[in-house]
Amino acid sequence: MMRDLPQPSAQALVPFVSVAEMMATLHRIGLESALVDLTARIEAEFRRWPLFDKTPRVAAHSPIGVIELMPTSDGSRYAFKYVNGHPGNTRAGLQTVTAFGVLAEVATGYPLLISEMTLLTALRTAATSALATRALARPDARVLALIGNGAQAEFQALALRAVCGIDQVRLYDTDPGATRKCARNLRAAGLQAIACDSAEAAIQGADVITTCTADKRNATVLHDNMVGAGVHINAIGGDCPGKTELAPALLSRATTFVEYEPQTRVEGEIQQVAPGYPVTELWQVLTGEAAGRTASGQITLFDGVGFAIEDFAALGWLYDQLDPGTARLDVIADPDDPRDLYGMVMRAR
Repeated sequence: MMRDLPQPSAQALVPFVSVAEMMATLHRIGLESALVDLTARIEAEFRRWPLFDKTPRVAAHSPIGVIELMPTSDGSRYAFKYVNGHPGNTRAGLQTVTAFGVLAEVATGYPLLISEMTLLTALRTAATSALATRALARPDARVLALIGNGAQAEFQALALRAVCGIDQVRLYDTDPGATRKCARNLRAAGLQAIACDSAEAAIQGADVITTCTADKRNATVLHDNMVGAGVHINAIGGDCPGKTELAPALLSRATTFVEYEPQTRVEGEIQQVAPGYPVTELWQVLTGEAAGRTASGQITLFDGVGFAIEDFAALGWLYDQLDPGTARLDVIADPDDPRDLYGMVMRAR
C-alpha cells in the first residue's frame, strides 16, 4: 500500500506538449503566424550556426524505413528528436513520419520540455523551406509547383504564402486522391490550388518547385529538361541514403545549398554526384558569408534533408508558447536527499 508519498518538486515535473496541446497552440496562435514565427526562429539559430554542436543524425535503416536520433546543443540548451520514416505506413493507415523530442538545460541536464514532434516536424520543415526560398528564389516568385501532396504538402504551401508571398499552387501526386485532398484543403485556406495530371503540367509557369515525395528509393521526380531558367527548387523528399528525387543532370545546372554538408552528402540529392560537387551551407548565405542567387536566370536548389538545429529552434519556440495549463509529467526521480534514491523507493511501500 502506498501512502504519505512526497509530491515531486516543480523542477521535477516536466512540461509535456501532446498532439492535442500542439493543435490547440496552433489554433490559439494561428497556423500561418506560427509558421512565420518559426521561420524567424530558425533563421536566428542558423545565424548562430558556429556555436552549435553538429553531427549527422544517428540512423537505424531497414529495407522498409528508418529510425533516427537528431541531437544538438548550443552550450546552454540541448535538444534531440526521435523520428521515423516508413513510406509503407500509409497502406496500414499509419503516418509515414512520427516524432517526439526533448529540450533540456545543459547546466543541470534536466529536461525543460517533452513534446510530440510529428506536427512540429511538419511545421519546422515547411518553415525551413520558406526560409530557403526567401533567401534564394527570385523576389517576384508567386507560383509554386508542389510535387508530392501527402502529409507535408499543405504546410509547405502555407509557409511559402505566409513568408514568401506565393499565391498559386500547382499540385501533382502519383495518387490522385492525395492531390484532391491537398487542393481541397488549400482552397479552404484561401489559396488558388490547381490540380494537375502530371509533374510536367504542374511545373508549367512555376517560379518555385517543391518536391516532397515519400518513396524510399532513387526516383526521378524532376528530369533535367523539365526545369527552366530562374527556378528555385526545394528538394525535401530525399532524406536518407538511396532516396532521391532529382535527375543527376539537373544538379549539374543548379547552384546547390544545403543545411549541414556532411549529412547531406550521405542523405540528400548530392549523394548522386562526386564528392567535389560544390555546395554552400544555407547559414552562410543568411549571415552574408556566401552569395545566394546571383542572377535572375540561375537555377537555385535547396537540398533539404532536415537538421537538428531546426528541431532545436522549433522546440525552443514551442517552449516559449507554453500555456500555464500545459500538462506536466513526473519523469524525474526527486528524493528529499538527492543521494538517497534507494530510500525514496523504500518509503513508497
